[in-house]
Amino acid sequence: MKRQLAVLATLSGLLLASAPAVAAPVASGPSSPSGASATAVASGAPDAPAHAPGRPPLPALPDELNGGAWPTSHLQGVALDREKRYMYWSFTQMLVKTDLRGRVVGTVEGLTGHLGDLDLNPRDGRVYGSLEYKAEEAFYIAIFDGDRINRVGMNAERDGVMTTVYLPEVVEDFTADMDGDGHFDGDTPDTADHRYGCSGIDGVAFGPAFGKRAGQGKDTLKVAYGIYSNTERTDNDHQVILEYDVTSWRRYERPLSQMAPHHSGPSRVDGKFFAYTGNTRYGVQNLEYDPYTGDWFLAVYEGAKPGFPNYSFFVIDGSARPVTGEIVGQPERERGKLLKVADGFDFHGQYGFQALGDGTYYVADSVRVVGPDGVARQEGFAEKYRWTGRPAGAERTTPPFSPVVGG
Repeated sequence: MKRQLAVLATLSGLLLASAPAVAAPVASGPSSPSGASATAVASGAPDAPAHAPGRPPLPALPDELNGGAWPTSHLQGVALDREKRYMYWSFTQMLVKTDLRGRVVGTVEGLTGHLGDLDLNPRDGRVYGSLEYKAEEAFYIAIFDGDRINRVGMNAERDGVMTTVYLPEVVEDFTADMDGDGHFDGDTPDTADHRYGCSGIDGVAFGPAFGKRAGQGKDTLKVAYGIYSNTERTDNDHQVILEYDVTSWRRYERPLSQMAPHHSGPSRVDGKFFAYTGNTRYGVQNLEYDPYTGDWFLAVYEGAKPGFPNYSFFVIDGSARPVTGEIVGQPERERGKLLKVADGFDFHGQYGFQALGDGTYYVADSVRVVGPDGVARQEGFAEKYRWTGRPAGAERTTPPFSPVVGG
């Protein structure tokens, strides 16, 4: 299906939307969507979503969604607003909002940093995403008011659709002078600097406290570090996940000024956790809590260290409470809250992964397409998968997902 979508989008002549748009930062030309012929395909099988007592069930979700094609970097994350019937797509330098038929409702553009994974906050209905400015040593959670995103070409700084919250904990680990030479080596993996190998942040997700199930207490925001790939170190073999209670975050929120990054954010984290997976390339790309299994899913780019299986997908046992133990491999002995890694296997999901709560998931991907105007674009799409259960024994590393269409 991915190959069919890519070919269809390329050969269809990249039908462009007629609405004017602000050019995306990384390439010239219009930033209107393409792939109009590859819009959502309605599913014939009903979903089984959880819904409040006395309320009618929500309409079925399509088996396939299309986020259009844009002159940006690849797709980095997705977030579904199931009640309002919208999907949000992070294309690294811009946010795209579509309905569930693949029609573009609006875009937020003008970002010069790296917009990563997304998730919808069920308490306030807004979309939260990771946002990096490594050269400025500034890392944020970007918060988008989806109700205000209503046209193509909205500006992230000027149109009042996005605020940001600064994360000093990430900055401290990113800029750590680990070799004690008095110099921070900057944005490079080939150094002893960066505590835990921190390269910034990517994966974000709302969910219950580790060790609890959905509905057991308040959901909190989990933020996963990016981790540099460096096979010469021993202190970068954990995925690092921060926890924040965002209930009072409005006091920190500020509009983004990319020329003068602000430092308004919580001085402390509500939790810091470590999952021993082995080193990966840029850490957790997509983080997701699944209320169906009660587990946390981590989609990564596989690592290259000898002695590790170097999987591209990990499962954190959501029922296991964190235990205090040694964070192995650190220059000085250190203890922290350790998460239980239940499974690892090879599966995609690095470009977007959305649990739907009923044993089905949207798994996103991104392909490069070139239109008749000669402009290269990245087309984003998502396909529905179902949970098949974890195999046992020798087949334990088989992915527990299969596509709904053709699977």
